[in-house]
Amino acid sequence: MTRTRSILSLALVVLVAGGSSLLAERGQPPKAPAANPAANNPHLGKAESIRSGMALFRIHCADCHGMDATGYRGPDLTALMSGDVTDERLFQTIRKGVPGTEMPPSDDPDDDLLLMIAYLRKLSTAAPSERPTGNMDNGGRVFASQCASCHRVAGRGGRLGPDLTRIGVARSRAALIREIRTPSEWVPPGFETVTLVTKDGQRIRGVKKNEDVYSIQVMDTRERIQGYAKSSLQDVIYETGSLMPAFAPGRLSDSDLNDVVGYLTTLRGTDLLVR
Repeated sequence: MTRTRSILSLALVVLVAGGSSLLAERGQPPKAPAANPAANNPHLGKAESIRSGMALFRIHCADCHGMDATGYRGPDLTALMSGDVTDERLFQTIRKGVPGTEMPPSDDPDDDLLLMIAYLRKLSTAAPSERPTGNMDNGGRVFASQCASCHRVAGRGGRLGPDLTRIGVARSRAALIREIRTPSEWVPPGFETVTLVTKDGQRIRGVKKNEDVYSIQVMDTRERIQGYAKSSLQDVIYETGSLMPAFAPGRLSDSDLNDVVGYLTTLRGTDLLVR
């Protein structure tokens, strides 16, 4: 009995102490959020820092945004920076990435991000904004007849290709032209072309959606999601080209291309910058 009372007394002491600690924590004022490092960027306007920022940008960002930040697969950052984007918002966007796009979060040191922001801020001092050109109405009509069967805009259209609701902020004009004329130059993740060959010789062509060591999931050309165990397949053929056809001048005139690209640059969805 004595031993039992001792155990109960010890448990009571622990509970009381824990409760007191919890009450103490609840009584404390909430901690203020950490200051955004870009609020006081020590690298702005410093030539050596800007050179370092350029080197970091070209290592980490140029594949999507171009060597001079004027855009490739990603948007033109010089035009973005010449707007009302604050350094704090830009820092948060680089750090957290942009959900729903190809831009991942960054785990680079804060100082590296500040160096890159200093470089981008320098580039933006004389950067003109890219203005839509062409006949937007005709571009919308051409898009509806030539592209909407595979691409969605604001919830309407096909699903076989990427959703283009926000393409105006995700691609530069030059990148849009390249991806329409030569779509196999770069195929975005989740849209790689594959052909599955079943044991009985049936061929299923589509875009790869998921894959692991044992299975693969595709969307076929009729937009049906199909999953297969690899052991049930005769072959999985990974193709280098895109399912999207190349729209050469014989298929899409330069005038219509200009109108379509002009229309696409107006598709800006919502503000993607992280606040």
